[in-house]
Amino acid sequence: MERRPVLLYPRVTEKTSRAIETENKVVFVVSPSSTKEEVKREFEQTYGHKVSKVNIVRTMRGEKLAHVKLKEAGRAAELAMRLKIL
Repeated sequence: MERRPVLLYPRVTEKTSRAIETENKVVFVVSPSSTKEEVKREFEQTYGHKVSKVNIVRTMRGEKLAHVKLKEAGRAAELAMRLKIL
């Protein structure tokens, strides 16, 4: 069985930048058929940070966004700098 990508790319807007700083959350565009559990597993394996919670939202454009809240404080900002989105 072929493995499909779950996390496509990080979403970078003013609102998501504020979420990184204040709520310790990172927002990713994910594949349309992915689930919360798949997003959590893929994120933890790829980036090595523990996930507290995943919320999934569909936009009006048809994109599927995953709001990933990290367990350890300040880790979202560290990850954003490593991904060069902040």
